[in-house]
Amino acid sequence: TQGKPAVTHFQSVACQGNSCEPCSDLLGLTHAVEQSSEHPLAQAVAQAAKVYDVQNRYPAATNVQARIGAGIAGNVNGQQVLIGSHRALDELPHDAHCAEISAAEANGLTAMLVTADEQYLGYLTVADQVREDAATAVSQLHTLGIQTAMLTGDNSATAQNIAGQTGIDRVFANLLPEEKVGKIQELLGEYGRVAMLGDGINDAPALASASVGIAMGAAGTDQAMETADIALMHDDLSKLPFAIRLSRAAMRTIRTNVALSLGLKAAFLVAVLFGFGTMWLAVLADVGASLLVTLNGMRLTKFD
Repeated sequence: TQGKPAVTHFQSVACQGNSCEPCSDLLGLTHAVEQSSEHPLAQAVAQAAKVYDVQNRYPAATNVQARIGAGIAGNVNGQQVLIGSHRALDELPHDAHCAEISAAEANGLTAMLVTADEQYLGYLTVADQVREDAATAVSQLHTLGIQTAMLTGDNSATAQNIAGQTGIDRVFANLLPEEKVGKIQELLGEYGRVAMLGDGINDAPALASASVGIAMGAAGTDQAMETADIALMHDDLSKLPFAIRLSRAAMRTIRTNVALSLGLKAAFLVAVLFGFGTMWLAVLADVGASLLVTLNGMRLTKFD
């Protein structure tokens, strides 16, 4: 996805109609906790809070703790506020909105449930747009003979929706960071080599576990960038199949250069054994081999 989600709906359990005070209060409370986070969902909440002018309704939360894979918690005016996914807070009674939340997720939206002192207050839904180049990039990977899989902490319905739009082969949803690592290990056992593309804090452990970790440089977090083996410095998914094609071309060039270098030296050795070798031939063979492998390697600068 584009990594720029937007709040599409928010509703309090005490909702009184469109643009009601309890719903605005819910958004303001959510922003109080989320405003210290760099997560894309937090940025979506911040943008919505500005639009509805509730960004100053509550003071910034204290003792804010990110609960990896589960949500974020903080203290607001003496209340312990927790914001998390449907899966993380499913055991908390939310009968008033359970059907609505499930329907939203089935339509590809991400739901955020809000609680205060373990009492359910309401929910927000957030949508992110699929990148325009995502389907093309996946198609190019398939052309290269590469199978694709999505590892996400999002709900299964949303993940399947995005996979259907992009052509991704397999989907593993509702994963915590450590579960992503486990899936990478499973895929390594199945395929032998696995490349992982990620951009978030939750992706860092899986990036480290993969055969090759690839970070989206423009959109990626510092943790992902530091963990990855390769960084795509432009926010462009088409660079991924390009990087794979370039790496394969580089390996072919290396093998060709080794063969050229050893072949010329072997030919000169045979010439020496048959009495045709001279000092000048040795110099020519050495310089010629160096020149050939250099020129062959320079071909990669024109790779497209």
